Amino acid sequence: MTKPIVLDGESLTVEAVVQVARHGADVQIDSGAAQKVDESRAAIEKALADGRVIYGINTGFGKLAEIRIPNDQVEELQRNLIRSHVAGVGDPLSVDVVRGLMLLRANVLLRPTSGARSLLAKNLAAMLNARIHPSVPEQGSVGACGDLAPLAHLALAMMGEGEVEVSTENGREVLLARDALVAAGIEPVVFGPKEGLSFINGTQAQTAILALMVYDSDRLWRNGVAAAAMSLEALRGTPVAMEERIHRARPHPGQLETASLMRKLMSNSDIRESHMDDDPRVQDAYSLRCTPQIMGPTWETIRFAAKIVDVELNSSTDNPLVFGDEVVSGGNFHGQPVAMALDFLAIALTTLAGVAERRIERLVNPELSAGLPAFLTDNAGVQSGFMMVQITAASLVAESRSLCTAASVQSIPTDANQEDVVPMGMAAATKTSRILANTTRVVGAELLCAAQALEFLKPLSPGEGVQKVYESVRRVVAPLTDDRPQGPDIESVARLVKTEDLV
Repeated sequence: MTKPIVLDGESLTVEAVVQVARHGADVQIDSGAAQKVDESRAAIEKALADGRVIYGINTGFGKLAEIRIPNDQVEELQRNLIRSHVAGVGDPLSVDVVRGLMLLRANVLLRPTSGARSLLAKNLAAMLNARIHPSVPEQGSVGACGDLAPLAHLALAMMGEGEVEVSTENGREVLLARDALVAAGIEPVVFGPKEGLSFINGTQAQTAILALMVYDSDRLWRNGVAAAAMSLEALRGTPVAMEERIHRARPHPGQLETASLMRKLMSNSDIRESHMDDDPRVQDAYSLRCTPQIMGPTWETIRFAAKIVDVELNSSTDNPLVFGDEVVSGGNFHGQPVAMALDFLAIALTTLAGVAERRIERLVNPELSAGLPAFLTDNAGVQSGFMMVQITAASLVAESRSLCTAASVQSIPTDANQEDVVPMGMAAATKTSRILANTTRVVGAELLCAAQALEFLKPLSPGEGVQKVYESVRRVVAPLTDDRPQGPDIESVARLVKTEDLV
């Protein structure tokens, strides 16, 4: 049984996001945090009672901020805000991303700066626990004032409007939102003053995607290093370039981490001992020799993205913010930090895919493979072996490279030029998600080829760590003896790369 995740607006972690988003962990609301939020709500009520003019509470939104809204229309203002902003288009976000979005939004609403009732966070937790998931399109957000459209689709479902998907033991069922909420004992929300605005201001859609990608990228990096070590063994390269002294002389943390992991994976290798002497090669190609220098920066980029996520998960990203009796307008909804982290991660993952594809080429190309049979088959010509695996990897790398143009610099002014610099965070998120999927498959393809190459070096055994990775690959794909469809094999190993830490 997965341990419940307790939200307090301050301590949410990437690991907790994964537990709720993918493993169905229940969500609980910290009572102390809920009390503080309800106390901050009193500041909003007092401001209204005093007749103060405050953005988004008794004014219009964006360019319409100069229009004063009468007190008897402030609830209608919030309701119309939600309905008008339900403008997302395209394919729906995956259920794990939607669950992450709901969790992050609940956590932010538990911060005392939100000025919303704790009821909103409690209802989100109840929907998560009841496996009620709104349909949220992936397109339509520019990332400022936050992810307006995705969050509005979520808010609409909380109002009991639109459709939701309910996950059960028997599968998934699409229901009217009101019917699903009532069946779960959840009262549809009537958003009070500021609450609709509090709900849809924020970066939670792009941040939910980044949080899940940070988790996946960390595992992918380790499995990518495992593939590199297996390829180095299969190509009978030298591990000398991984020696610690070399990397201490240029001590980038990611470089040191990669070299250390490579050494552990290749320790006690029979293959290495077999060509210690009389090997005419002096140095390996860069894709083998420079693995720490190439893959180390990917590790550091993942760490950078993780730091951005750690801050963003527990930050106040709506507007205006409540500080005691004051209600102050600002711009914390702007998603530039998240968008730039996503763009940087896209480059790092594409670099990981690119160097993996180069090693695949060396494994299958008889001009480069140090004596391995052409395309890793004993009957080349009659059989094509792994020829198409390299072509598929090349296709995925080329696509990823085309997606590496930064979204976070592609600002198009919106809202009659009131929002004149926007970060395009969701565009960065969706393209980086595609790159992550591509890179996972390329690493899977390298593991597939490297495992096949090791078959031709038997009875020699690779390093102890590489041997364990090889055995993991062989659990899902048998050695190639006769030509067979390669797509299913690539997908099988890619699933292994995605779901298991092979190192």
